[in-house]
Amino acid sequence: MGIWYATREDVMRAVDSKESARNAGQIDRALEAASRSIEALCHRRFYPEIATRYFDWPNPQHAAPWRLWLDGNELISVSAVSSGGAAISTADVLLEPNTYGPPYSRLELNIGADAAFGGGSTYQRDITVTGLYGYRNDEQPVADLDGNITSGATTLDVTAAPLIGVGSLLRIGAERMTVTGKTMRSTFVTTTAALIAKASDDVIVGVSAGFAVGEVILVDGERMLIVDQSPTSLVVKRGWDGSTLAAHGLGATIYAPRTLTVTRGVLGTTAAAHTTGDDVYQWEPPGPIKTLAIAEAVSTLTQEHSAYSVMLRSGETGGERNRDLRGVAALREQVVNSHGRKARLRGV
Repeated sequence: MGIWYATREDVMRAVDSKESARNAGQIDRALEAASRSIEALCHRRFYPEIATRYFDWPNPQHAAPWRLWLDGNELISVSAVSSGGAAISTADVLLEPNTYGPPYSRLELNIGADAAFGGGSTYQRDITVTGLYGYRNDEQPVADLDGNITSGATTLDVTAAPLIGVGSLLRIGAERMTVTGKTMRSTFVTTTAALIAKASDDVIVGVSAGFAVGEVILVDGERMLIVDQSPTSLVVKRGWDGSTLAAHGLGATIYAPRTLTVTRGVLGTTAAAHTTGDDVYQWEPPGPIKTLAIAEAVSTLTQEHSAYSVMLRSGETGGERNRDLRGVAALREQVVNSHGRKARLRGV
């Protein structure tokens, strides 16, 4: 799977989808298609990736031989630059436009310094740039690691993390990883009072610490969504994710989806060992990009459900095109205007 701009859970909440293996597969496929479609629409990738890339030297016949246009290789930050194998100090490298980047679309050498391009025998692939490529590296802390992991581990436990979903791009230390699955894990907390099989019995008393609003918990076979909490209780929505309301006795164990299956060392990073208590950060795509990814995925799911045909009401004209212009197409236009690369690629 590639990097997604929304999570499986984002889409499920948008369509009030019941958790099932069949739905999960459909949603994952729709999110993959939506994310790649957004990249083609905007002519850029939004996620951060550490990489080394090679460029031709803008030889002296170029109007500004100290300037390197990055085209589709937008930079967030730079860690090393060389020309003809000779290192150039990053102190002599200017990322532009500095007034509103990142992303940075060009790299310039400080013309007041001694650095220069063209150190190789030819201009082809003379310049090497290592850095963090992408649109922005916007992150937020979402959980703590709940147990040590080795560099080869493919599952990890975290503390309460309602924002993490399948498709999340996480960072622990210098390593990035993608979430490919979530499973329930015992919280080692039990109910302190019985619950009856009624939606109105929605307060779990004597339980609060270690949980978070927005987290889904499992008691026996019933899923519940935490919608509020006090210092001594949780307010929940019963029968969540299509589960069935049921009675629960005193001392029932509470489970939460805190075991993650992950792909380690992605986007140019290296898998490493991490220690319990380490901060877990989640990369956040730009708001309009995430919204469009959800909308595109929901549209795909809806179209699949209707066999890619839509019944029009009496008086409607113009078919699906007019209907779409009031929804997903309008979002596409907004995203192109706000986040699309306007300059053409030089491969034309």
